[in-house]
Amino acid sequence: MKTNCMTAITFCCGFMFFLACRGNPPEPPPVIKQTAYLSFDAATANQLDITAKSSHQYQIRTTGADPYIQLLPLTSGLADGHVVLAFEYQTTSSLHHLQVFLGAPVSEERSLKTSQVASAPSWKTFSIDLGDQIREFSWGNTGDFIRLDFGDEANITLDIKNVQLRKRNEAEEKLARERELFRQDDEALNQEIAAYLNRSYPAEIADVSVSKETITIRGTLPGGEAAVLAEVMPYEQLSRIETFKNKHPIDGSPFSLSLDRYVEQEGFRYDRALSAWAVVREGGTRDELLSHAHYANDIQAQWSMPAQSLAHKKGLGGFSANRGFIEDLDDLPVGSVTVNVPITSFLYLNAHPGAYVHEYGGRPYYFDRAKIDELDKTFRAAAAKNIIVSAIILVQKAAECADPAVGRLLQHEHYTADAFFTMPRLDNAESVYCYAAALDFLADRYCRPGSPYGRIHHWIMHNEVDAGSTWTNMGKNRPLFVFLDNYYKSMRICYTIARNYDERSEVLGSFTHSWTNPAPGGDYATLDMINGLLRYSEVEGDFQWGLAYHPYPEDLNEPKTWNDSQATFSTKTPLVTFKNLEVLDNWAKKPENTYLKTNKRTIWLSENGTNSRTYEEKDLQEQAAGLAYAWKKLERLDGIDAMQWHNWIDNRGEFGLRIGLRRFPDDEEDPGGRKPVWYVYQAAGTEREDAVFEPYKSIIGLSNWDEIIKDIQ
Repeated sequence: MKTNCMTAITFCCGFMFFLACRGNPPEPPPVIKQTAYLSFDAATANQLDITAKSSHQYQIRTTGADPYIQLLPLTSGLADGHVVLAFEYQTTSSLHHLQVFLGAPVSEERSLKTSQVASAPSWKTFSIDLGDQIREFSWGNTGDFIRLDFGDEANITLDIKNVQLRKRNEAEEKLARERELFRQDDEALNQEIAAYLNRSYPAEIADVSVSKETITIRGTLPGGEAAVLAEVMPYEQLSRIETFKNKHPIDGSPFSLSLDRYVEQEGFRYDRALSAWAVVREGGTRDELLSHAHYANDIQAQWSMPAQSLAHKKGLGGFSANRGFIEDLDDLPVGSVTVNVPITSFLYLNAHPGAYVHEYGGRPYYFDRAKIDELDKTFRAAAAKNIIVSAIILVQKAAECADPAVGRLLQHEHYTADAFFTMPRLDNAESVYCYAAALDFLADRYCRPGSPYGRIHHWIMHNEVDAGSTWTNMGKNRPLFVFLDNYYKSMRICYTIARNYDERSEVLGSFTHSWTNPAPGGDYATLDMINGLLRYSEVEGDFQWGLAYHPYPEDLNEPKTWNDSQATFSTKTPLVTFKNLEVLDNWAKKPENTYLKTNKRTIWLSENGTNSRTYEEKDLQEQAAGLAYAWKKLERLDGIDAMQWHNWIDNRGEFGLRIGLRRFPDDEEDPGGRKPVWYVYQAAGTEREDAVFEPYKSIIGLSNWDEIIKDIQ
């Protein structure tokens, strides 16, 4: 980033400390009690101007969308217990957020982001407890520093004074103790789930079949075992159930029980197809699991929807009929699209003017007519051209939901401030029914014979869950299996509901370009999450899920993906980008990764693109070369089904990237104009491909396109 020039500044340099003693320090160096205020490091300012008004008071004016500045590095060890960053401020404008980074290095995982910092016409105190991050990253040594990011808007003026790291007060100590207890319980739950998945049990649920009115569970028991069949509701945590509520006697082995599919429960007409089933031994104070739980694996669909084949591998991401340029569907042409479907933007619990009314579980839910009509227009445009559609199911944070009541139900209880989306909350009946109602409305509307409103073929579950704290949030630093368990349940609910209408529906997991290492700013390694889904499928019944993978270049700004150093041709590669798509293809073809050990799982490259840093010719040509390189790999790798180029059109809201096939719609020179990458994409897969692609070999450094395919080690 470019550093802006500062206005006249005189700063006190360094942290000021009162020293308890002088002379030769003992080993290790003593921790010095910190008593002074902290100073800013002018040389590190980015997209902000800062003026010193006194020794500890400054005025900051943001000049761009990425304003930040560092505090001067520590000159001694952090004083014991001084973990709360505090300062006083006043401003007539609110900050969208304040993000605190503990350097070095400066990275998302070493940061803490607040929600909105409210305007304050008079001096107001701000504080943020950094204790957990300080402990996790062993921060506070000589040379460590703090960076403050002041939101994402220009032309905000903020006065700030008396910046310090201090000890917690009584209320903060209480909150810190509560966080630690939660962290310990979270880790215990993580171990419980992992142990359950890895355990062998004496009994087995072999099959759960769902017809229109009944549900049939079949299984086996060890000889002479007295046991019952227990129902596990989607909002229950299996490892924490002491006594199961709904139990049914088992007579002999093998056994087969047929139960009513729909039952009245907690004020709802509950669909037991959403439940899992397990064999348990009843105890005086606690029931004991004798089998893994098992979900429905055979669901009788209401309709027999026709199979639809991909015309070719070219697709578009972020498609909407309202974005214009709909002629691209024919001119490129396009065989698949992704469509963002934020369910909380159109769902209401109570009567809404002109809404579509949909009954689920015996209750009415309301769907904004204008928003649904927009979706109809988009889905119909795709259906008219036999284009495969993947709906990306998103849940907005409560503050952005159309209905605050829906927000209260669906925002995860541990959602942390300022993440883009929330994991749906699934720990109580009301939340599960609300979430299921939205999915049932969509499946009922877009999985009908004749596709009168269009059709959803695949359901992409949320966005980049391996970077969950940023994109599909249920808290920061949640253990892997705790997070995955919630995600898996969300996938299962959607799958069950979609299959109730269309026997060909699939759900896809959404991941960044991580593989064995978390992506920068990510929480989990994608391969760990995928292996977790495979294990759930093995022990709780397989279901048809696949991957909606995002193999962006290692650096999203850099289109020359063939230089990605973290993308290697090994099954243990840190990242999978366009450079080493062979790794993904290799994974898809391994029998142990297939659906029911026979059918390859669908793999969509559902969000990916190469960037043009500017609209200068060199940058545009490098972007086009990146696509040519990616396509030449993709067309040779039959384990990968298709890619949806994202973003279709350059978008001002994508962090300065220009990854579209077309320019910004408001570009002064050529609004929405076709970039060279558009013409490369058009030629891909046609008789013109070799001629159009030829100039890009020299940019990539190839003499022959066959050179780009590598063997996986």
